[in-house]
Amino acid sequence: MPARAEERSAVIDLEAIRHNVRHLAAVASPAKIMAVVKADAYGHGAVQVARAALGAGASWLGTAHISEALALRAAGIEAPLLAWLHTPDSNFAAAVAAGIDIGCSGWELDRIVAAAREQERPARIHLKVDTGLGRNGATLDAWDSLVGEAMEYQDQGLLRVVGIFSHLAVADEPERPETDEQLAAFRQILAVAQDAGVDPEVRHLANTPATLSRPDTHFDLVRVGLGLYGLSPFEGQSPAELGLRPAMTVRTVVSHCKDVPAGQGVSYGLNYRTDGVSTLGLIPLGYADGVPRIATGGPVRVEGVNYPVVGRIAMDQMVIDLGPRNVTAGGPSILGAEAVLFGDGADGGPTADDWARAAGTNNYEIVTRISPRVPRRYINEEPSTGEERP
Repeated sequence: MPARAEERSAVIDLEAIRHNVRHLAAVASPAKIMAVVKADAYGHGAVQVARAALGAGASWLGTAHISEALALRAAGIEAPLLAWLHTPDSNFAAAVAAGIDIGCSGWELDRIVAAAREQERPARIHLKVDTGLGRNGATLDAWDSLVGEAMEYQDQGLLRVVGIFSHLAVADEPERPETDEQLAAFRQILAVAQDAGVDPEVRHLANTPATLSRPDTHFDLVRVGLGLYGLSPFEGQSPAELGLRPAMTVRTVVSHCKDVPAGQGVSYGLNYRTDGVSTLGLIPLGYADGVPRIATGGPVRVEGVNYPVVGRIAMDQMVIDLGPRNVTAGGPSILGAEAVLFGDGADGGPTADDWARAAGTNNYEIVTRISPRVPRRYINEEPSTGEERP
């Protein structure tokens, strides 16, 4: 018997990941590519995406947490790997032991040095400066002191300052002046570090939008997250216009189809009622699967037609109104038909951006929040035309 299709799945096209890496590498050249695979690769699967990205030419991997980086090492991935978001309870010793580069904003430095002493192995650190985003990173006033302290430890053989980096606040809004201000501040702190004797392997500032729109921010390395997954960081520009291919398709099958009378209320709160005799289709995905509860009106594509979700999205399910079909008397039922929430947008199909608009959020959140209850299925796992898997 042929294998049954999954009731619901997030289908990840690894050839799309490889295409995006190759395209972004061409845009960023001669800067190298760091593939950001934090948050389980924005919901796409960190190990699988990391391998595909490295096979397509990415040189580095990036995660937020040390625990995420350790999982990649446990999977046998040996590429240069940076983790940058820590707490006092982060396992710096495990990071040093695994050869994971550690982002350092200042307070972590003594803990990193203690871990290096414990492991009898020098730590690899990237010093981070806050050039205007207001999150982690050393302040501009504290930068000189941090660099001096780090270099003292480097002279003692306890660490190596491998990188210097910062993060941009508004690169997805290219008309805003703050990116120029952050770039100027970054150049100033690089000069301070150089005067102190720092000779980093990589200087990195650009995220996906800056990679695509600001070549003056590329330096030695660009960190690509959203673009790696084929999504656009710019309002009004599609992935296709940027040369990118969305990698995730979220799909299921219609689980119920029935005729209802005019005035039938739909879902909790009965905020939607049918205008006339109609046919309702039940879609077995809800906010426990990562579909935003607020996103009523989000599109679901069935048999080539996009239908908006009507009524309130529930924990496990939501409803589309198909109009009058009279399935009771033998009209066309869609029971068991494939239902696509979002994918690559081909032939007018729904996209993550459509769901982001319905939810009043961004496409980052839409793909990242798809929950583990939705199984990931990978296609095009084998590299194409001469590429090798790491």
